[in-house]
Amino acid sequence: MQTYIANVTLFDGRTVRTKQGVLVQGERIAWVGAHARAPGAAKAARGLDGTGRTLSPGLIDCHVHLAFDGLADFAGEAERMTPPLAAVKATVNARKHLAAGVTTVRDLGGPGGACIDVGRAIDDGVIAGPRVLAAGCALTITGGHGHNVAFAREVDGADAVRKAVREEIKRGATAIKIVATGGVLTPGIGATFTAFTREELAAAVDEAHSWGRPVAAHAIGAEGILGAVRAGVDSIEHCNHVSPQIAREMKERGTYRSPTLCALRGIVDNPKQVPAYAVEKGRAVEAASRESHARAVKAGILHVCGTDAGTPFNPHGSAPKELAYMVEWGMTPFAAMRAGTANGADLLRRPDVGRVEAGKLADLVLYAENPVDDITAAAKPLKVWKSGRPA
Repeated sequence: MQTYIANVTLFDGRTVRTKQGVLVQGERIAWVGAHARAPGAAKAARGLDGTGRTLSPGLIDCHVHLAFDGLADFAGEAERMTPPLAAVKATVNARKHLAAGVTTVRDLGGPGGACIDVGRAIDDGVIAGPRVLAAGCALTITGGHGHNVAFAREVDGADAVRKAVREEIKRGATAIKIVATGGVLTPGIGATFTAFTREELAAAVDEAHSWGRPVAAHAIGAEGILGAVRAGVDSIEHCNHVSPQIAREMKERGTYRSPTLCALRGIVDNPKQVPAYAVEKGRAVEAASRESHARAVKAGILHVCGTDAGTPFNPHGSAPKELAYMVEWGMTPFAAMRAGTANGADLLRRPDVGRVEAGKLADLVLYAENPVDDITAAAKPLKVWKSGRPA
């Protein structure tokens, strides 16, 4: 089956061009170019007039927790979680991403291998949803952030960390997550507490990279961020404290920043429902987060879109909201859209998505207005295709 989208404004993940045509054949993009020079095959294809509309790659959310629903009491939800329940929740939540124009997600922690299996079921066509890259269980130190909920496993020592990485990969993990600092949602540990040692971080990164898996580091405090960056992680999640030194080193090393602003806003904007300890810690890092975001953008650090969906008042399918927050806090709409498409694909080592180019998978979103001009347009997709099929 062929589909031709005619005379559309195209954001291809890197540039914006007007009066373009895109020919889709099967699951891939067959041709992209000026509509006036469309190939003969375009005439035989099912046509869609894109006049006045904008076509973009499918969005990529690099930080989600599909097994969690965004309830106020995150820890309470985790206590009731079982792998079968996690799989059911993940199945429902995955569809919400697809409806929002998100065609690829990275799950960074859930019970057992539930989200890995949901990703496989999506790939096999059993259920609908974005493609899922899943980390299985996140790795945290004994008593560290996440030890009390179902998305992390406790592990100590370089050898044990290396073994844990291997075990998660054996279970099917296509990414690895390490918890390098404390966190907002874990009581009894400061958000900026530095966790894993230099040797433990190095072991995790070395092992994951030897298997071709990117490494995400949850890191809030400056010391933990810098240690993770120097260990060679691929992305820093949250990254709330960016000093000038951290900015320089992330820029030099090409370390991606996933600010997860939706997660912070969901906590601090709902103080009457979210547990008091989490609100207090969230407020403590809010000012630093705004300053750090501005510094990171100015320094030219690579950014991706990561919502941390599943945390309190942070529902699935919120990637457009995350992009809007990134712009509100100092990024241009063009840079935000690039973060949500091409940059995400590069981070996740998926060269087949994130761009509208011949040969890529046909993950596409059609908007009535241009999100590169007004980022709020990203919240109103008209049509979504994943691998050439209407979502």
